[in-house]
Amino acid sequence: MTATVAEPVADTAPDNTAPDNTAPESAAPSRGEQPEFAVVDGHSVWRRLTVRPGMCGHNSLFVGQVGDWTWETVTALCDTNVFAARDADGNPTYLAFYYYHIQGSPEFHHGGLTFGDRIEVASSSFDYGSESVLTLHRISRSGGGSARTAVDPVEFFEDPRPDCLYVQNFNRWVTRSAEGSNVGLVKSSPPDFRHGHLPTLPARYSPRLAYKQARTSHTFHDVADPGFHQVGTASFDYQIDITRDINGVGLIYFASYFSIVDRALLKLWRRLGRSDASFLTRVVTDHKLCYLGNADADSVLRVSVQAYRSVDDPRHEVFTVVATDRTTGRAIAVATIHLTTPEVSR
Repeated sequence: MTATVAEPVADTAPDNTAPDNTAPESAAPSRGEQPEFAVVDGHSVWRRLTVRPGMCGHNSLFVGQVGDWTWETVTALCDTNVFAARDADGNPTYLAFYYYHIQGSPEFHHGGLTFGDRIEVASSSFDYGSESVLTLHRISRSGGGSARTAVDPVEFFEDPRPDCLYVQNFNRWVTRSAEGSNVGLVKSSPPDFRHGHLPTLPARYSPRLAYKQARTSHTFHDVADPGFHQVGTASFDYQIDITRDINGVGLIYFASYFSIVDRALLKLWRRLGRSDASFLTRVVTDHKLCYLGNADADSVLRVSVQAYRSVDDPRHEVFTVVATDRTTGRAIAVATIHLTTPEVSR
């Protein structure tokens, strides 16, 4: 099926609309301003919207919102209703998150978004065959000069702007191999998934280079790097919370893993003698998370976290988190976070 795409609100705005169909920078948002959406080209879409309470805060709400943008982008570009996709046998199939990467800066990081912020989001999808798709998002503050253009991979991977936030999502089509079980998900793409028109990324930008390390080493960080030294460890058991971790189709919600990772950080943060106030003011400049599997609703995860501090800049720290199934020992998720903190315990 072909997705129906709404025309941007700005295209029907009053006569004082700027010639490039964007509101003048000096114009204040109108009361109850609605999101705007447009297809830029065959592999990119653009949004302008207001940050609302359900998409920001010291939690996983923003992560979940970007995930929704990924599904919306693929729906708009690939002739597939991602939200109701089925495979060739008629079974529900899901565009599951396998690798999630957030790049920020002290100037603009996702923890700095708050109610009422106006942002623009450019999203571009790239071809990885019939079973996968990669989507890059560039997020800027509205009026910050970010053009309504496709995301440039060179900018994304080699020359990111400090006034933009970047998110990479790599997704795979999966379905259940056994009814009622979240273990052993198998690849299964919908037959109407159109992907051949999408551009491909240069091999040097392939996410496979990053998540291969996560699979084999259970970290994205080189623990032998002499530029960092370990400052602490912690571990705990986490019972899947069926009141908050289960999505609408019975799988563990991908954004919940970000909350589990943050819980691990906070546990070690407190063990290091730091305040909760300093935890809330940390600046996350890079966050990678690789999903190696899903878990059943009654699972208990063993979560381990390690912290490393830069020798040259003590405010720069790296936290690595691994979540495994306590019963089987199977790795479920691997995360590495780079951050700066105003409070350092010697």
